[in-house]
Amino acid sequence: MNRAHFLNTIKNQNQFWDVVIIGGGATGLGCAVDAASRGYTTVLLDMHDFAKGTSSRSTKLVHGGVRYLQQGDVSLVIEALKERGLLIQNAPHLVSHQSFIVPSYKWWSGPFYGVGMKVYDMLAGKLNIKKSKSLSEEETLEKIPTLEKEGLLGGTIYYDGQFDDSRLALNLAQTAADYNALPINYMKVTGLLKNSAGLIEGVSAMDMIDGESYKINARVVINATGIFTDSIMKMDDEDHSNIIQCAQGIHLVLDKEFLPGDAAIMVPHTDDGRVLFAVPWHGKALVGTTDTPIDKPDLEPRALEEEIEFVLRHAARYLSKDPTREDVKSVFAGLRPLVKPSDSKSTSEISRSHHLQVNESGLVTITGGKWTTYRKMAEDTIDQAVLVAGLQETPCVTEDLRIHGWLKNVDMNDHLHVYGSDRVGIEKLIKENPELGEQIHSDLPYVKAEIIWAIRNEMAITIDDILSRRTRMLLLDAQAALESAELVAEYLARELGKDQTWVKQEVAEFKALAKEYTLT
Repeated sequence: MNRAHFLNTIKNQNQFWDVVIIGGGATGLGCAVDAASRGYTTVLLDMHDFAKGTSSRSTKLVHGGVRYLQQGDVSLVIEALKERGLLIQNAPHLVSHQSFIVPSYKWWSGPFYGVGMKVYDMLAGKLNIKKSKSLSEEETLEKIPTLEKEGLLGGTIYYDGQFDDSRLALNLAQTAADYNALPINYMKVTGLLKNSAGLIEGVSAMDMIDGESYKINARVVINATGIFTDSIMKMDDEDHSNIIQCAQGIHLVLDKEFLPGDAAIMVPHTDDGRVLFAVPWHGKALVGTTDTPIDKPDLEPRALEEEIEFVLRHAARYLSKDPTREDVKSVFAGLRPLVKPSDSKSTSEISRSHHLQVNESGLVTITGGKWTTYRKMAEDTIDQAVLVAGLQETPCVTEDLRIHGWLKNVDMNDHLHVYGSDRVGIEKLIKENPELGEQIHSDLPYVKAEIIWAIRNEMAITIDDILSRRTRMLLLDAQAALESAELVAEYLARELGKDQTWVKQEVAEFKALAKEYTLT
């Protein structure tokens, strides 16, 4: 992917694009893949980097949603379990099977969750990963030796999917580009273009890198901006009443010693009625999440003190070694774009089903939902957009569409597995210059060649792009990311033709951001 090439194409082709998508998170990128693979000319614009917001801050699970089963939302669970199976099939280099243990400390909970997981298996049908089963106390501790032993009666094991969210987002952008879409980051939509009848026929946008303005004509505009949904809807109708309720979820990252096996822990009922996960991910243990109502959307939400204490307290209940603030390698927060119900439910009870609507102006808005169902959300959205735009109807092909990088039988313990078939490009860089095979930081496996690859092929422009979303250093070990900032900035400056003044400013900005991911 080449950003300069994409911008030149927009400048030099004074045409009506079939589809313009605002928002480069999971849903927007899914829409771009769907539209482009059907043969529609497609442009996607994001005001920051791909998956900068919610889509890089998930619990890293591709799952049906055990909690939604508890809430009786069976149709959402069935849809999500089907999509889980398709994702494992379409992006095997990024999505893997993950075993989960539900520990039992009360006599009734073992049979209760055992039956629940059997229903979960059944709903997955032929796309089920592996059958759940009950475990004795000994079997449970064999799987998770660091589980709290006092009062443990046994457990239930079940299976779901796990993935790397921002890497999948990037692969979706690349897939869209493979089908001739133009996914462009750092391009902020500043207004909606309308004809004399008040119908939308494009967007005005500004390049956040050089300040240049663009007018991009389109037959249909899709608003897929997640937590910023209402701001685009207000561009269309200044009297619009907000439909999004943001709910914050945080995650703490601990060293692997807290969860040394391959299995994850799922606690089905915390003090606030949520599910809590402790999941092995990229050689660390990821613990979360919370569900805190937040009034305003924010690209860099901060974990609240009470959320941090909540997760530490619950982790201590279920782990034999109690984690403290000093043990936290990184803390990150994400905002879910929940669609407000008519009644005043708590955010943990608001449905995760997606919401699709078309305004009188023709603006198509898709919001809500979750990562696992991104493909189905995109299919529904493009079906609707085709009708709004009067485009020739073409069936969706994404159910069996291989995502960029598709490669089977990768070694999930090798950190380069996330590149799939692109891995050969990184290995070629190292062969040409062995210095690029050196680690960026001694505490994490990422190598210097990944910096070069991210800049040349993955549209990375800032330190944050590289250390947060191309690699996952900031989320895995914030201190290591802080210590790597200067090195990454020097490579960026060389590749992008920037001077030392830019380097100093870029490093200062990243360090201010990264400090928010530490607790010390």
